[in-house]
Formats: sequence, C-alpha cells, structure tokens
Amino acid sequence: MLDVALLPGEYAVCRMAAGAPLSPILWADPGDADVVTVAWTADGISVICPAGRAPAGADVETDWRCLRVVGPLDIAVTGTLASLVDPLAAARVSVVAFSTYDTDHVLVPAVRLAEATAALERAGHRVLR
Repeated sequence: MLDVALLPGEYAVCRMAAGAPLSPILWADPGDADVVTVAWTADGISVICPAGRAPAGADVETDWRCLRVVGPLDIAVTGTLASLVDPLAAARVSVVAFSTYDTDHVLVPAVRLAEATAALERAGHRVLR
C-alpha cells in the first residue's frame, strides 16, 4: 500500500477573514516547517501550519498531527487520498485533508493519533515515525 510519514510537532488549522493580510513569514521563511498551506476563497483564508506559526488574529484550532504520503506521487494516480480517509472514517477519526502537486496530507487530532495510525496500519499502510 502506501508509506505514510508522521511529521514532527503539532499543526494548527487557521481561518482568517477574506482579504486579511498574511505575514510573509508563512511562506518566505519556511524555517523548520515541514509543510505550510494557504488557501484563499471568497469566504476566507485557510492556513495549515505548525502550531507555533499560526497567524496572529486568526481563529485557530491546534493539536493536530500531520501525516504525509511519501512521494512524489504521479498526479494521475487515483484513490490515494481515499485509501487514507476511508479507514480513518471507519475508525471515527476526524480528518483535515489537503494535497500538493507531489503528494497528499492528512491531519488528525493529536489525541486520536494512536487510533489513526492503527487504522492506517490495519488498512495495509506503513506509518513511518
């Protein structure tokens, strides 16, 4: 199946108002961040980043852990994200999922990490800690 890397540290899922200014620190200086993602919509800005780098003034949900499919993956491959989300849903573990050009990521609540990794391993994936 898939090799899935558990990234170090805790992550935050943040919401900012549409048009809010973003600090360049989020992307201009990645520091020790394994991943930062920013998505703009007409309704607002979503940021996923290490918990210690959450933007000031954002609504912030912390205590997430990030699992990344070891890649790169061919962009034409189908079903990768479903193969992660389906066993997590069956284990009743909440997820926040996002993709990059090269791979897929799944955030799970830190308090449910053991259950999440066990569900992924039961589904045949290898979790690299």
